[in-house]
Amino acid sequence: MGIQKPAWLEALYTQKFFVSCSIHDTAKKNEKNILCLDCCTSICPHCLHFHRFHRLVQVRRYVYHDVVRLEDLEKLIDCSNVQAYTINSAKVVFIKKRPQNRQFKGSGNYCTSCDRSLQEPYIHCSLGCKVDFLLKHKKDLSPFLRKCHSLQLSPDFLVPPDMGEDEMTNETPHSTIVDSDEPMSSSSSSSGSENMSMMCTEIVRKKRSGLYVCGRTVSKVSEEDMATSMSRRKGIPHRSPLC
Repeated sequence: MGIQKPAWLEALYTQKFFVSCSIHDTAKKNEKNILCLDCCTSICPHCLHFHRFHRLVQVRRYVYHDVVRLEDLEKLIDCSNVQAYTINSAKVVFIKKRPQNRQFKGSGNYCTSCDRSLQEPYIHCSLGCKVDFLLKHKKDLSPFLRKCHSLQLSPDFLVPPDMGEDEMTNETPHSTIVDSDEPMSSSSSSSGSENMSMMCTEIVRKKRSGLYVCGRTVSKVSEEDMATSMSRRKGIPHRSPLC
């Protein structure tokens, strides 16, 4: 008896994608858009740490249907005669059937399973249609399956950073950037200068870039600089001297 659907292929059909991950329900960008072929389960980008040594394939979305890059699928199974579509300069293949009711058929190619109109020379509109066709007529998938011991995500896959707003610049909330030619003073500095240093430390958010920039921090601040900083915060206009 021929080989039936492998476990990863069955998981590609049955697992739900683009739903929130229950493990990372409070995290941002927690949609499940990755299939772990070794665990046969769908995961979100925040789960990658636990599957970093497994075979992974990214599931994408196209016209409200799940698709996979043709380059990734061809490493697992023969995808010949399956019509591919181009998304962002990458060819993709639909995973499941997309039935299309037609009262009258014209000339041209049609899917062997769901009667969808296709371009020549394709005869399958999705991976699922081809698998069902092979199981029905060939009774065996083994000649079409390919050995793949390593499969990683494409380079264009973006992993969302697991960090809060205070960590957007890879700085801890208590870290400061010192803009000075001299090193910072030792613990023997007076408490008054430390207080003034803390008062001058500001975090300014730039709306356009969305990044946080840490303001200038020095160990010693003169009274003149302190007064200038306070007057700027109060919004006192600077007038030119009268002639």
